[in-house]
Amino acid sequence: MATGAATRFLAGAGLLLRGLALYVRSPGLMLLGIVPALLSGALFVAAFATLLYFVDDLAALVTPFADDWSGTWRGLIRVFAGLAVVGLAALLGVLTFTAVTLAIGDPFYEKISERVEDRLGGTPGAVEVPFWASLRHSIADSLRLVAISVLVGVPLFAAGFIPVVGQTVVPVVGALVGGWFLALELVGAPFYRRGLRLPDRRSLLRADRPTALGFGVAVFVCFLIPLGAVLVMPAAVAGATLLARRSLGQSVEEG
Repeated sequence: MATGAATRFLAGAGLLLRGLALYVRSPGLMLLGIVPALLSGALFVAAFATLLYFVDDLAALVTPFADDWSGTWRGLIRVFAGLAVVGLAALLGVLTFTAVTLAIGDPFYEKISERVEDRLGGTPGAVEVPFWASLRHSIADSLRLVAISVLVGVPLFAAGFIPVVGQTVVPVVGALVGGWFLALELVGAPFYRRGLRLPDRRSLLRADRPTALGFGVAVFVCFLIPLGAVLVMPAAVAGATLLARRSLGQSVEEG
């Protein structure tokens, strides 16, 4: 059973690689998808750089109980606190970046997703969804996902203070949590195209969670690499379309 789950996890990660292959085959369209990612990426890089500049102050702010400790122990707990702050910021930053980028570049990413579906035989069960209604629903669902991720991120932040566990187990759990929410965010376009909303996404991806996690974690790790989020975003949208079709039992092979 564990072997089967691992195989599906790797298959999910492979969907991102297939998205990259589609990226190479449609460079003109995919390059358009980099523009909104570049715009929002610049904002998030500036915000993250600011966070790193003030991370020592933030670590002291969240550990007032250590003010009277000896220098060694106070410094150690604040190193852990700083790492926890950066980890939480990375988790929320990746998810928020994705939500903002999808909102800014909605027409581009919708076109990328449609192009992928056309190559795979079209969109079974497609419905007409007005642009503004689709954008409004997309923003609302993204805000829900970010809010839930904040609730999940708080205990992970607290666990980051635990020596060893906070620097080993917590980052892995954070990547899995971030990957799951990324997968839910990125499959939005193909699901909306079929008249399906967030609860439908959650239910269908949960039915094959290892595959969804494999895809989401692969994207999450790429987004943590400098410029990775900007360059990989169009390919992630293409790969998410494949994930959506797979979760719906539709062909992911070109005819």
